[in-house]
Amino acid sequence: MVKHAASRSIPAWRRHGLLLLLTLLYTDTFIGRQIMAVMIEPIKQEFNASDTAMGLVSGLAFAGVYALFGLGAGRLADRLPRTRVLAVSALLWSATTIICGFATGFMLLVMARMLVAIGESAVTPSSISMIADLYPVNRRAFAISCYSTAPTLAAIVAMSAGAWLVDLYGWRTGFIVVGLPACLIAVVMLLMREPGRGTWDHPVAEPQAPLSLLATLQSLWALKPYRFLILAAGMSTLGANAYGMWNATFLVRSHGLELQQAGILAGFVGGGSAALGMLFSGWFTDRLISAHPRWQLLIPQVGHAIGILAMATYLLWPAASTFMLAGYSIPTAMIWCALNGFFAVWWVGPCFSMITRIVSPDSRAVAMACQTVIVTLLGVGIGPLAVGALSDLMAPLLGEESLRYSLLLGCISTALAMGLLFMVGYCQRPGTPEPRAALV
Repeated sequence: MVKHAASRSIPAWRRHGLLLLLTLLYTDTFIGRQIMAVMIEPIKQEFNASDTAMGLVSGLAFAGVYALFGLGAGRLADRLPRTRVLAVSALLWSATTIICGFATGFMLLVMARMLVAIGESAVTPSSISMIADLYPVNRRAFAISCYSTAPTLAAIVAMSAGAWLVDLYGWRTGFIVVGLPACLIAVVMLLMREPGRGTWDHPVAEPQAPLSLLATLQSLWALKPYRFLILAAGMSTLGANAYGMWNATFLVRSHGLELQQAGILAGFVGGGSAALGMLFSGWFTDRLISAHPRWQLLIPQVGHAIGILAMATYLLWPAASTFMLAGYSIPTAMIWCALNGFFAVWWVGPCFSMITRIVSPDSRAVAMACQTVIVTLLGVGIGPLAVGALSDLMAPLLGEESLRYSLLLGCISTALAMGLLFMVGYCQRPGTPEPRAALV
């Protein structure tokens, strides 16, 4: 049942402090994902693996288990104290990430990555559910955007510091170092008090009996706007995650950069611009939706359109075109990498905020878990694997350049996401009552 807070005047330090802690945990877990991008070549060489196999260990092995446990983790977050759920998840994730560093064979590494997915499965559903109770609707998109900068911050750390760490001390040390901070975050999380569920929502008129997980999922899936939103998120992430996972390798193969330089450029240029774009789109959305709700979907559409053009230009830009910066030769294509990073993430804050608005407070964690499962399966599981398989398929014809053209898959998936967002708007035409999922 929804438990409304006695007062909505949550102290600012508590609200922002909890948001910061959630963001730090999300950042650490995503560093664990992103650092795989600079580990692909060393792991491939040590275990004599193919690009398809590396797409498996960096994506599908994680995503499949995440999907299996994700919905159950969301259900727990709707039923139990979310801070406790997150603390246990953080400890489990930390231990299993460290185990990855001690894998003595490729299949053992795959199995360890599966265990990591179990620990991470509750992080996003629990966090977004709490953020919705920390901030009102007209401030929620920016708050979610702040939280969602974690993957971009993780990309900066993983591609720069991670590349340096892996280059000097090896990929095993990288896993161990990344896994340690989550232990401290778990301890602090146990000391935090979570906000009351439904703090910023209108109380329901009559109590409703809890629904089963299957009935809750059926209720959510019956909401057409929610259905199209999570599918759009999945298609957006499919290309974006594949691009992020293979970008450093693309710079090594097609632009002739050293691994460390490629990681730093991919992290600071791609990740830095994405962080700015994420924050700007969340702030911009909160300002504009007060004037008209249509901006919540128009902003992601504009971002996708510009992002497609920028990504295609970046991938097809000739390697011979460079400029000098601080004594280093930088590919001119990085300008387009920055533009793509800034605009491609404009969908995150507005779309996640819309999900929290159209579902009930007691079904938010399950709703976000379902969204995250689809995003993980398509983005983390299929995306990197599909790009790796396409690269292997085209390698006999294109050689080292096969990865360049296989990454264009992201432009196609983003275009499909634009079509799905159009369907969300079509389902929310003026005069149509706003639906909500039944309480769980």
